[in-house]
Amino acid sequence: MKVDSRYFGEVEIEDSKIIHFEQGIFGFEEYKDYTILYDNEGEEQPFFSWLQCVTEKALAFPIVNPFRVKEDYNPIVEDALLDAIGTCETEDLLVFLLATVPGDVKKTSVNMKAPLIINAANRQGIQLIVENEDYEIKHMLVQDEQ
Repeated sequence: MKVDSRYFGEVEIEDSKIIHFEQGIFGFEEYKDYTILYDNEGEEQPFFSWLQCVTEKALAFPIVNPFRVKEDYNPIVEDALLDAIGTCETEDLLVFLLATVPGDVKKTSVNMKAPLIINAANRQGIQLIVENEDYEIKHMLVQDEQ
C-alpha cells in the first residue's frame, strides 16, 4: 500500500504495518488507521518516530518510546481498558508517548499521562489516560537546570 506522508513523501508499506485505533486518537477520533515511520538512515533507532495517518497526509504525530524519557515509566491502567486491543503477551505490547515540538525545541514535551498502547500481535491500538498522578500531560524533555 502506498501512503502519502507529511514528512517522508510517498512511502510503500505492507498492510501488516497498519495499526488500527478503533477509538482514534484524542481530538482526531475520525481517523483510525496509522503506521509508524522513522528515519532509518542512521545506525541507531531514532529518538523520534512518526505516527502517520494512512488516510490523511497532513496528520502525523511525533512519538517517543517512553523508556527513553523515563526508564522506570510504568503506567497504571485498568485491565478492562486494554480489552479494546485484545489479549496479548507482554512482549507484544508497544507503548509510545505523543510529543509536542514547538518552534523553540528546548520546549519539546511528551504526554506521559495519555500514552498510545499497541498490541503488535493484532495491530490494534488505543490511547488511554493512566492513573499515575505524577505523570504530566506536558513533561518537558529538557529540564531547566536552576
